[in-house]
Amino acid sequence: MSQKKVSIKDIAQQAGVSTALVSYVLNGKEKESRVGQEIALKIRQIARELNYQPSYLAKSLRSGKTQTIGLIIADISNPFFANIARIVEDEAKKIGYTVIIGSSDETADKSRDLIDVFLNRQVDGFIIVSAEASDEQIYYLKDKNVSFVLLDRHFPEIPTDFVSLNNYKAALDAGLHLLENGYKHIGLIAYKSGLFHMKERIRGYRKALEQHNVTFRPEWLIEVGFDTIEQEVKAGINAMLASDAPIDALIFATYRLAISGLKYINELGLKVPDDLAIVSFGQAEAFDLYYCPITYLQQPMDDLGKMAVSVLANKLKHPQEPQKQVLMEAQLIARDSSRRKVPKS
Repeated sequence: MSQKKVSIKDIAQQAGVSTALVSYVLNGKEKESRVGQEIALKIRQIARELNYQPSYLAKSLRSGKTQTIGLIIADISNPFFANIARIVEDEAKKIGYTVIIGSSDETADKSRDLIDVFLNRQVDGFIIVSAEASDEQIYYLKDKNVSFVLLDRHFPEIPTDFVSLNNYKAALDAGLHLLENGYKHIGLIAYKSGLFHMKERIRGYRKALEQHNVTFRPEWLIEVGFDTIEQEVKAGINAMLASDAPIDALIFATYRLAISGLKYINELGLKVPDDLAIVSFGQAEAFDLYYCPITYLQQPMDDLGKMAVSVLANKLKHPQEPQKQVLMEAQLIARDSSRRKVPKS
């Protein structure tokens, strides 16, 4: 026979106090009710001994809140997003929220399905890493007055709360670093995407060339599809190397692109950085294990995740407050893969 679930009434009877007093103490409101420290400690001790588990369903029915957040990330297999999810989950737990996580796999249809599922589960709000062509979903949430924060990616034409990287500045820093180290023919491999963060990375790269009076060549910029990364990265590197002005350095706009590109560079027998200098967005253990440590743009994952939770929590408490839009800076970690170019004799 299953054991009877312990209630507030059971604790009150054993403590010799009212159920209202027990409720105040277990909800952290003893100061409001002017409960003495001794009785508060006694109530908590009895609750622990009886293994009391609060009814979140009853609490949500009373408050209209479920204390849950729906987190939609772009790709759970990507270490960047997996780490962001962990940070968001840990930070939300500190303020009493449970996080339900879903991965859109970079598709708008799956993102919309997740939004519907989470709304049916009555999440209090969303943290969303947007997929390509998902802007109508943002309008939908705004029309329904659902609280949400966009993380890592946002739509500049849609006024929303967001927490993101200053992608333009990060790509500018990557390009300037290579140029200042003597590289002049610098390529960029990015995603074929209409998302703002990717366009900003391309814009920053091109600005770096412009600032050093290096004429941009179209064959130096390769944009690949999410579903055809390996084939298009290989073809792109081949085209860059076969150009009339072959590249001597390469920037990867994401970690996943970098891993695919480095594999092919090894297949070609090219040496980093002697034949080709490398800088990548994102940090991962794989960059430490590569024979030539890879220079990368370190994204402030902890700060991004914590700030997203903070902004959403504040929005849930104060929905009428002005939107908060936060841009954070990446730090370029210079390593051997982009060391100063040595002129070939």
